[in-house]
Formats: sequence, C-alpha cells, structure tokens
Amino acid sequence: MMQNIQPIALTIAGLDPSGGAGIIADVSTFVQFGVRPAAAITSLTFQNSERVFGATHETANSLRAQILPVVEEGRIAALKIGMLPTADLVVEIARLLTETDLPAPIVDPVLQSTSGYSLMEKEAVEALVTELMPLTRLLTPNIPEAETLTGLQIVDEADMREAAAMIRAMGAQAVLIKGGHLANESERRAIDLLDSEEDVKVLSGEWIESPPVRGTGCILSSAVAACLARGMSLEESVVAGKKFVTETIRHDAGLTQRVAGDSGNIAGR
Repeated sequence: MMQNIQPIALTIAGLDPSGGAGIIADVSTFVQFGVRPAAAITSLTFQNSERVFGATHETANSLRAQILPVVEEGRIAALKIGMLPTADLVVEIARLLTETDLPAPIVDPVLQSTSGYSLMEKEAVEALVTELMPLTRLLTPNIPEAETLTGLQIVDEADMREAAAMIRAMGAQAVLIKGGHLANESERRAIDLLDSEEDVKVLSGEWIESPPVRGTGCILSSAVAACLARGMSLEESVVAGKKFVTETIRHDAGLTQRVAGDSGNIAGR
C-alpha cells in the first residue's frame, strides 16, 4: 500500500561499496525524505573513505536493461543522475529521456573524486554538454566542476554568477553552483548560487568547521530530487536540500570530535 502512496525517485549513479557516496547515499537520502527509492548502476567503483582504487563500468545496454523495467512498473516522480563515466552511458541516458516519460533530471556532474581520481572520461564530459545538459532540470556542480565546464576561474560570487549563466546557456534549465570550495570565503558562510528561469538567488548558510565530508554532493542532489518528487518547487527543494546537507555535516563533525575525544581518553589510560 505504501508503494502506491509514496512517490518514486530514481537515482542513476555509481556504486560506492563503502557507502559514503553514490547510490547508497542517494537511496538513504530518498528514504529520509519519505520517498520510495529506485536505482540503476552506471559503475562499480573500488573505494573506501580515503581513496578510489579503480572502477568497472556498465555498458549502455546493461544500463537500459536496468532502467526500463523500473519505468514500466510505475511513474518516476523525480530523477537524480550522478556518475556517468563514459560517453556511451551519457548518450544512452539522453536517449531514454526522449523515449520514455522520465522527468527532466537533477544532474550532479561527478568529474573526479575528492582524492583526485578521474570519474568521467573527456568524451563523456563533451557528451554531457551536448546531449544531456539540454534535457536537464537542474545541474549541481561544485566550484571545480563549474570551472571545468566553463573554463572560468571562480574565486567569488561574481564569478559564480558568470559561470552559472554560461552553463544555463548550454541548455540546463537551472544551475546550482555549490560554493564550498571558494578559497577566499572570508565571512565563513556556506554560499551557493541558484540560477533558474525565474531569477538568480544567493543562498547563504552556516559554515561548519569540519574535515571534508564525503558524499555531500550526492546527498544534496538526491535531497533536491526527493523534494521535487514530493511536489515542492525547485527553490523550496534546493533550500531544503541545503539545510539537510548542513545538518549532515554538523552530525559528521560532531561524530568526528566524539571519536577523537574517546580515542584520547583510551590513550590516556
């Protein structure tokens, strides 16, 4: 009965066996927002919390074979797309978007891991721009990803605005540039910029001092997708997603501090 009531959100992304990012993080986020999760894997990565060791990628045919039965079973209310390592996979997803009633997706352009491992081939990035971006509801790049897509150097809010406008000109209906990588964030605020068909909004939130938290990009994009599935507007979804990520970072930072404190107590005995 719950399956008939809950909206379905589909994530198409890579599998991180350590659970910190990718499909596992997406599904967990969907569940916490009260959305029924569905998933299709683009790549099986070999990684832990510290680094990526390698990956083996799905083919276009195997990805299609995963998605079509899910689409046929019930209407997908929201679609989040993450790691797309090859051009074949990008093109196949674009084809599926035009052939089925899949909704315009939230696309998190996962170009490389935090440790520097390349997660998207050059040809796949080119296909993203030409084939998938014109079909995208919202693109959610961080600063380095926005720099790669636009060729700009982004150091402040004005650069974020220019990059967002360039990405929208490539075809995306809306762009959310995540400002967590800004090197000159003097006010210690978490600044994100949403450029949509309506207007440009700067979303300022609390800056939490903590080590980098893996998977925040996956969590944010999947949270936005979940909120859209529940009928919220794009701006409401982005605001709710940003708040959810802030609380995730706060929890992670608190957990890290408690573990460090416990370790100190044990060492002192």
